[in-house]
Amino acid sequence: MRRASPPQQTSEISLVLRRLAWFRYSLRRFLRFSEKATHEHGLTPQQYLLLLGIAGYTGRGWATISELAEFLQERHNAVVGLVQRACRKGLVRKDQRGRDRRYVRVRLTRQGTTTLNSLAQLHLGELERMQLDLGKALKARPHFIEPDEGA
Repeated sequence: MRRASPPQQTSEISLVLRRLAWFRYSLRRFLRFSEKATHEHGLTPQQYLLLLGIAGYTGRGWATISELAEFLQERHNAVVGLVQRACRKGLVRKDQRGRDRRYVRVRLTRQGTTTLNSLAQLHLGELERMQLDLGKALKARPHFIEPDEGA
């Protein structure tokens, strides 16, 4: 026989679950928005994230393939391919310094910067909307989860 949780504990769990559910829902809506916006600008979501990583991840305005792999949470060779495709689209350029041709700095081109700035404006607007939704969700009154009597 299961013991029912005390009402306060059930209420707290309910509130946590509600907040987590709304956070996940808001996050997925933001990602869906981002996917649509990037496609409308002729990019894939990964290409947008690549541009964002180059411009903002290190704070230098350029990044190495290894740094981009970490930012994107992708394998090194997958990022090499992504960078090559972005180079062909005119979004980024690779600078190889010194004798070690394995060390590559990836930078945005003018076209890449323009595209990123346009997408960043759209994303900031969506983040502001999302912030309002999340604020409402975090202040929401909990709904009680009643234990299933038959379980």
